[in-house]
Amino acid sequence: MRERVISWLADNVPEARLRHILGVEEMSVVLAKHYQIDEMQAAQAGLMHDLAKYFQTKKLLQMAQEHNIGIDSVCAANPHLLHADISAIVAQQEFAVIDEKILDAIRNHTLGRPQMSDLSCVVFIADALEPGRGNTPELEAMRQVSFTNLYKSVWQTCDYSLKYLLDKKRIIHPRVIYTRNWAMEQAKKQAKKILR
Repeated sequence: MRERVISWLADNVPEARLRHILGVEEMSVVLAKHYQIDEMQAAQAGLMHDLAKYFQTKKLLQMAQEHNIGIDSVCAANPHLLHADISAIVAQQEFAVIDEKILDAIRNHTLGRPQMSDLSCVVFIADALEPGRGNTPELEAMRQVSFTNLYKSVWQTCDYSLKYLLDKKRIIHPRVIYTRNWAMEQAKKQAKKILR
């Protein structure tokens, strides 16, 4: 199936985006292996996370309405945020993906979600930190954390996104903040367990 997905992506996303997607797939697998998560699920979610990234606004909104995906005021103002949910629908329709863990990881890769699975955490992190995103000292430090504490990495990834959105004076979806707060609490709990 991988070749079929790549062929579909080659027709539907620019070459630079395909390189990013393959980077997310690769980093998802590496992180999954490190955290003893199913590598096949990680590979599939990573490969399919951006299926709808370049869908037109009208198509994103239409598909969201057809599939009863809630369109809140932030998504109405920024319909591209719907691409994660729509990518999960495309994974179901085009590639017959029925594994809910994979579909959830695709749905959660942009905004995250409190209580998301470790698989979702892995794809969320890989989307932000895959090598094609650059090699600044900040990103390199974040990559190191991604192999030491999964939740701290989600928390840092949220902070990194929030800083970017604040700098660009963009609207922030509250789910990113909820995800950050949840991940921060989980990271602190994990740190306490280690200290005991």
